[in-house]
Amino acid sequence: MKLVEKLFEGALWNSRFVILAAVIGSLLAGFLIFYMATVDVYFLVQHALHYADASLTDEARKALHDNTVSHIVEVVDGYLLATVMLIFSFGLYELFISDIDQAHGNKASGNILVINNLDDLKSRLAKVILMILIVTLFKEALRMKLETPLDLVYLGASITLIALALYFSHAAEHGTGKDESASAEPEKHGH
Repeated sequence: MKLVEKLFEGALWNSRFVILAAVIGSLLAGFLIFYMATVDVYFLVQHALHYADASLTDEARKALHDNTVSHIVEVVDGYLLATVMLIFSFGLYELFISDIDQAHGNKASGNILVINNLDDLKSRLAKVILMILIVTLFKEALRMKLETPLDLVYLGASITLIALALYFSHAAEHGTGKDESASAEPEKHGH
């Protein structure tokens, strides 16, 4: 019976390697989004070079300006989404397979990619997703036509909600840090 238990537990423990499919898939998706966003930047630069063309009318220059700003926001959105995929991939690998030695021993990583538990992964993903939402709101605000006073109220309300989300995420992050430093300080003075 002990042998069956040992074999079952070994098989159960090794089943965690199925996560590699999600790790590799997320990594490939992240690379794909990075590639697409970079190609968008290439074509964006090509179009933006025409901005100084003397033959452009003021309306055409304004349209090129607005189009360029909108595309830049979309590129930022793409890079943020690619970052989410990379963080998700690294986090799954660290949680289920093994720690990434290069991330833990490298000061340049600044512990950004070090994931200790599922809550840590969720927190990091939530911050990047919040940034994607902010960029998306900015992109939509650029395209929005304010035709009625209610449109302006909606825009103001969405900006207020984003500000509150940023405030609460910042307060939650720094609230934890204050508790740790407050509990560490008396120990320093006590010794």
